[in-house]
Amino acid sequence: MKLSAAQWRERLSDEEYRVTRQKGTEYPFSGTLLYNEATGVYCCVCCHQPLFSSETKFDAGCGWPSFSAALPGQVRYADDFTHGMQRTEILCMHCDAHLGHVFDDGPMPTGQRYCVNSVSLVFDGK
Repeated sequence: MKLSAAQWRERLSDEEYRVTRQKGTEYPFSGTLLYNEATGVYCCVCCHQPLFSSETKFDAGCGWPSFSAALPGQVRYADDFTHGMQRTEILCMHCDAHLGHVFDDGPMPTGQRYCVNSVSLVFDGK
């Protein structure tokens, strides 16, 4: 899904645009989905494609929703060398929305922690 910056600005709130299209980060512990414990699927706020299952969500204590795995084929990865760090950025496979980063300090069996900006997600309860 490819839209112009103007088209994305029409579809998204200022904060959604800043985070997903400009690779921003929301303040820790500020996201509406951080403490969500309902069963369902977390989808991209930009294109509404499913990204994460509630079955893989866990409390990492980091201030952002965390998941131990993404849904297969829904997330792509990119090297991120900003802010003097080397990290792995996670993006929506369908619209290239910036979601957050993945780290190798999560729970088993994956050992991964997908640290996701709450504002980049919408929750679809089941």
